[in-house]
Amino acid sequence: MITLTQINGYPIVVNVDLIETMEATPDTHITLVTGQRIIVREDIKEVIERVVEYRRRSAPPGTHLWPDWPDPGPRIAAREPAE
Repeated sequence: MITLTQINGYPIVVNVDLIETMEATPDTHITLVTGQRIIVREDIKEVIERVVEYRRRSAPPGTHLWPDWPDPGPRIAAREPAE
C-alpha cells in the first residue's frame, strides 16, 4: 500500500495491486481494477516511483522484481530488395 494525496488535499492509501491504469489530464487519474477512479496530486512518475519502492520493500531478500530479459542477439540487417 502507498499513501498518495487526493486532489482535495486529504491523504489516501492505495493498494498497488489494484491499480489498473493511470492517466495525466493534467491531474493524475488512477483507475483500479474495481472500476473506482481516484484523482491524486502526485504526477504519474511519482506514483510509479512509490509503487516500485513499495515492491522493493515488500519483496523477499534476493528476489528480483523483474526478470533479466535475455539478450536478443545480433540485430538482423535489412535485406537488399529482390531484383
